[in-house]
Amino acid sequence: MTEHSSDYYQRLVDERTLEEFLTSEIGPAETFDVARHEQGHSNETLFVTWGDRELVVRRPPPGQTAETAHDVLREYRVIDALQDTAVPVPPTVLACDDHDIIGSDFYVMARVEGTVIRDAEPARFANDDAREAVGTELVDTLAAIHEVAPTAVGLSDLGRAKGYPKRQVTRWGKQLAWAFERTAESRTIPELERVGSWLQEECPADHPETLVHGDYKLDNVLFGPGDDPELAAVFDWEMATLGDPRADLGWMLSYWRDAKDPEPEIPDLATEFIEAPGYPTRRDLVDRWETQTGLTFEHERFYRTLAVYKLAALGEMFYRRYLEGNADDPFYPLMENRVPALADRAIRIIEGDEPL
Repeated sequence: MTEHSSDYYQRLVDERTLEEFLTSEIGPAETFDVARHEQGHSNETLFVTWGDRELVVRRPPPGQTAETAHDVLREYRVIDALQDTAVPVPPTVLACDDHDIIGSDFYVMARVEGTVIRDAEPARFANDDAREAVGTELVDTLAAIHEVAPTAVGLSDLGRAKGYPKRQVTRWGKQLAWAFERTAESRTIPELERVGSWLQEECPADHPETLVHGDYKLDNVLFGPGDDPELAAVFDWEMATLGDPRADLGWMLSYWRDAKDPEPEIPDLATEFIEAPGYPTRRDLVDRWETQTGLTFEHERFYRTLAVYKLAALGEMFYRRYLEGNADDPFYPLMENRVPALADRAIRIIEGDEPL
């Protein structure tokens, strides 16, 4: 086994009890090794070598009590339900709610080999055909999620689909209000209040009702190792519920850049390489999604504005945590200027100055 000395790692996993648990559940293994995935954003990811099997353990961050934000057993339930559907997900192994094992709920799935496209374009995809396929695979898989029949896979009680966009506007407005309690001492962003009011007024009364991922974007999927892009797995299902598929599409589009776009508000999160020739435009992706699902992206300004509003709320919460000394992430203080820039982007979408 690899030696891990950090206090944080020790809080993540007790290797001895995990080894005993896996032995009892899936049989003994001559080789056992655990490594933390350093690029995790919310829930923690541990890579486990178990004999000739490569596994993944997902658990909440240590010390978290907000179960709705880090509900890994819910995530497992969704992935397990999708095993025999057209949605590519990692093979599930088991789930455990016994906190005596590693200190929290957790689940185990098989590790899928491939590439998460985050910071740079893989060299094998640096051609027009592959670039087009990356976008097509991404949006076709989103359409496949939206075409799942929740009742058929046992997910009919996953959430309340009706009223989903209204609840999203209210939820993120409350998150912003919480952040403003502290950040307003540093600077105010009246534009976000204007955006919130516009979203309340423009919120669609009716909408399609499907399974939604909740955080669907390019770096939450994995492409297989071949030269031809094939989307092999969708990750990070912790926000999945029943809701409005157009919110999923709007969220994905908020991260997808076109060559005509202005400089990104948060360069750290921008995949600027997809501005290269060959990649589909946002309009191409919308057209493809509409063809695949039979739905229409009505009220597109609302859904794209909602996505940017949510990004701004997340950023403002990061900034509050920084101001209160509750985070040492160098990304958080940058939100002082980047959240106002996101507010400006939302206004541009509302006013039609940032079209699809």
